[in-house]
Amino acid sequence: MKDRLMDFDEALERYEPVLGFEVHVELGTRTKMFSAAPNPAHPDHHDAAPNTLIDPLSLGLPGSLPVVNDEAIRYSISLGLALGCEIAESSRFARKNYYYPDTPKNYQISQYDEPIAFEGSVEVQLADGRLIDIPIERAHMEEDAGKLTHVGGATGRIQGAEYSLVDYNRAGVPLVEIVTKPIMGAEHSAPEIAKAYVAAVRDIVLSLGISEARMERGNLRCDANVSLRPRGQEKLGTRTETKNVNSMRSVERAVRYEIQRQAAILAAGGSIRQETRHWHEDTGTTSPGRPKSDADDYRYFPEPDLLPVQPSRELVEQLRAALPEQPAVRRRRLQADWGFTDLELQDVVNAGLLDTIEATVAAGATPAAARKWWTGELARVANERGVDASSLVTPEHVAELQRLVDEGTLTDRLARQALEGVVAGEGSPTEVAAARGLQVVSDEGALVAAVDEALAAQPDVLAKIQDGKVQAAGAVIGAVMKAMRGQADAARVREIVLERAAQS
Repeated sequence: MKDRLMDFDEALERYEPVLGFEVHVELGTRTKMFSAAPNPAHPDHHDAAPNTLIDPLSLGLPGSLPVVNDEAIRYSISLGLALGCEIAESSRFARKNYYYPDTPKNYQISQYDEPIAFEGSVEVQLADGRLIDIPIERAHMEEDAGKLTHVGGATGRIQGAEYSLVDYNRAGVPLVEIVTKPIMGAEHSAPEIAKAYVAAVRDIVLSLGISEARMERGNLRCDANVSLRPRGQEKLGTRTETKNVNSMRSVERAVRYEIQRQAAILAAGGSIRQETRHWHEDTGTTSPGRPKSDADDYRYFPEPDLLPVQPSRELVEQLRAALPEQPAVRRRRLQADWGFTDLELQDVVNAGLLDTIEATVAAGATPAAARKWWTGELARVANERGVDASSLVTPEHVAELQRLVDEGTLTDRLARQALEGVVAGEGSPTEVAAARGLQVVSDEGALVAAVDEALAAQPDVLAKIQDGKVQAAGAVIGAVMKAMRGQADAARVREIVLERAAQS
């Protein structure tokens, strides 16, 4: 049955939204969290066949014992520090007990009341420039479950499926779950804040190099919690948790949808059920999952097979000193250095070209020229081929290409032809320009002769120019450029046209 929705603005007039997010980050270590089995979140193992990256622990076989992955601990501490968290002097693992076919031990090794990192915050920037602090309650380590594939039925979900297949490759993948505190005061910006927060976490994870953070692969997954409370009420409303939303745009849409859905129910005198909900990308809607369990339902107790994690202060400070510049701080610094508008910078960020343009500027191009080539001609070619622009040429190639333009060796038109050759693997811009004979014609005598010929062929245009109608020179310039196969400087051709017309 289709949900009734309230107009978004009306919903915000009557109710205050309260948000919360649980973001799961798969760590790209070589092996799993508690065993030596290969980790499918590592680039070397992306294409593994189902149930090939397994070992006795992944399958929950009797007698198998967990051993903590040191690299995963380091990654988790680095992420906690980047989130502004305190790092616990001692934290420990617990057993989260529940039965599901993709959890062969019938429990998940996680952290409960003693997480590795706690009490942090993440700054996000909205489209209007506002900076919002998102409070972080905790970031804890755990292992992932396996993956179920439901076969048959129309939706690919368990409802209506004929049977389900289990792939245990993902069982035991190292995860960090980042849990926010309740986020108040979001108001009409709630959907945008949701998107901006997930984007900020993804940027941090990528800057640390601890995960590919590709949402479509499940490297980064967001559970979005939404509740509403009537204006003026202190008590929080009942929340729903929309699970595993797999893109930033979908997080934004899911939060908006839940606000509208819950508002319609409350306004009609109904009550919100505490439950998980599934996001449907095709319809832009959520649907009920299972009743949402509280912590007590999982019967957490300390994991008896693992000692507490007690990182030395020296290790924590070593990892703190190695943290890269915060992505948001870096973007603001580069924008100021480059003189980009907010829109220009956002285009670069959205295209994933920030690092590439920084490298192009370092190679000698101006920021404006670097942005022009990467977001213009190279973006067009990349879109046609279905690849990333940065895979076509190097930043050094682009800087060299622009230098040839600045020196007057190539016009923009000739530079595009040279770039075409570089993309095709014909060599550097200089080599391609030489091989294809693309250099600008600088022989003044040849240019004057071409201009005289074009003027003689178009006496009516010559008369107009002599009458002061300078714009008519365009026809002559076009004829000269064609005769020169585009290898002339159009600005210089225009000067010669006007000079020769005046002398005639």
